[in-house]
Amino acid sequence: MCGIIGVVGKADVAPRLLEGLARLEYRGYDSAGIATVLDGRIERRRAEGRIINLSALISSDPIGGKIGIGHTRWATHGRPTAVNAHPHGDENVVLVHNGIIENFVQLRGELEEAGRQFNTETDTEVIVHLISQMLSMGKNKREAVLESLEYLDGAFALAVLFSGDEEVLFVARRGSPLAIGHGEGEMFVGSDSLALAPFTQRVSYLEEGDWAEINREGAIIFDSANNIVDREIYLTAVSGIELGKGNFEHFMLKEIYEQPSVIGETLSAFINPVSKTIELPDIKLDLSSVSRITVVACGTSFYAGLTAKYWIEEHAKVPVECDTGSEFRYREFEMEPGGLAIFISQSGETADTLAALRYCKEQGQFTLAIVNVAESTMAREADAVLMTHAGPEIGVASTKAFVTQLAVLACLTIFLARQRDKLDLGQAWAFGESLVELPSRINAVLARGEELGKLAKAVSDARDVLYLGRGSSYPIALEGALKLKEISYIHAEGYAAGEMKHGPIALIDDSVPVIVIAPNNRLFEKTASNAQEVLSRGGRVILFSDGDGIKKLGGLVEAAFELPHVHPFVDPILYTIPVQLLAYYTALEKNTDVDQPRNLAKSVTVE
Repeated sequence: MCGIIGVVGKADVAPRLLEGLARLEYRGYDSAGIATVLDGRIERRRAEGRIINLSALISSDPIGGKIGIGHTRWATHGRPTAVNAHPHGDENVVLVHNGIIENFVQLRGELEEAGRQFNTETDTEVIVHLISQMLSMGKNKREAVLESLEYLDGAFALAVLFSGDEEVLFVARRGSPLAIGHGEGEMFVGSDSLALAPFTQRVSYLEEGDWAEINREGAIIFDSANNIVDREIYLTAVSGIELGKGNFEHFMLKEIYEQPSVIGETLSAFINPVSKTIELPDIKLDLSSVSRITVVACGTSFYAGLTAKYWIEEHAKVPVECDTGSEFRYREFEMEPGGLAIFISQSGETADTLAALRYCKEQGQFTLAIVNVAESTMAREADAVLMTHAGPEIGVASTKAFVTQLAVLACLTIFLARQRDKLDLGQAWAFGESLVELPSRINAVLARGEELGKLAKAVSDARDVLYLGRGSSYPIALEGALKLKEISYIHAEGYAAGEMKHGPIALIDDSVPVIVIAPNNRLFEKTASNAQEVLSRGGRVILFSDGDGIKKLGGLVEAAFELPHVHPFVDPILYTIPVQLLAYYTALEKNTDVDQPRNLAKSVTVE
């Protein structure tokens, strides 16, 4: 969750550390800090809260040094205070850490018995004391780092500096991602290529168990058996340009309005409008023989996978199991070899999903990753990759990454159905054409986005909000509820509309807005009946439907928002837009931090 940056440079590194941290702040913003080695001394600056606070501190109290590390924190162990902020260190060693040390309580007790005094509430501080203890026993710097790592249970990406050494940065990775940037007479490390993009496009990635010594001329990388290894250097496609909001108030709103273009770009990789076909890269699996599909993801990506379950089962006639990564990885069931397992992640670094991928590989599954970062761990480890082309997503609450995941999954569904002879060419292209038309339909919704600002006033005062949907609209109800929770802090639940009477109906009164997602498809009448049940109990219904649906039900509801009529196949993608905007405008009414909501981080790289 946290973000790490390191620079072994030619000049003072503080400005570059701050720039890298600013591009990593989506990973956590509870506190931030940097450390350098200057004239043999360790220098540190740390601040509670966001990078802007750290920048202000460094402006008033500058820090020099040509080698340094930085960290932006998402708190796991210890309150989000300046004292608990990274980098952690003593007079000998200073380091930054992303991950969780699971046995830190035991280690802390042993180190305190040995006379070590702790100053923070964090799990990370045990690593500092372990390394210092090794140094006091006569170990050299390399030995101190390596032997300390052997004591650690859990996940970590580490960057370590030593007093008296302005030439070498030590790094290690177990369970958390870490990238190395290759410059000209200078080197960089970062949690991802986005942080390194302003400095270099040449990036390599540590594999599981790797560690490295980095100086200005390059990196010596060792594997878990301490053998020197080469790791491929990629030319990353991530742009180093400044990531700005343009004319938008928030990144989230900018990214919502980018969705027509990024959907178009994503679809262009799969749809051939000349031949009227949907084509996938060679994934080296006979999809016609697939008898069962497993989909694993977390958070918003899980709802994309759940949407795909409805699509694939209905149109390709393949049973699909969909599970969250945090549950799937511990079920430990036997899987029939030869199955297809799909893993969805914006970052490609989600810890639970990555662990599930590795389990499925062990179980003989063909693994397919759907990711937004081509150089991510998931993309490198999967048997095949389908890329979303959302571009960098800075808002913590996912928007454009979600709809591009849906676009890729829709193309996969059509291709799979064709491979299994469940759709003829004409039917398949009707689906494909509906996807091609989506950007213009979404633009039509966005043009009326401020209407949802008026609806938000009816939601913003609520303590609880219920979202209802049937079929492929059910995952969108779940996603709508999640978005509202994430950025407005209103309790919201998404429910399959037919399940409302099995409990949630007890919540219904005139204080509970009920958002009904009801495109006028084959399930509309059933969903409308569920809306009527809400109305009969004094509930407040806000209806999302097309013109025909609103004619049927609109006169009875508190408010309605009309969407264009589209092919039922693409309803879930189109209906995502109003639930995003409703959450956004509700957050504005609540005056919350839209882009950096409390307690959240963009990339979840810990369990």
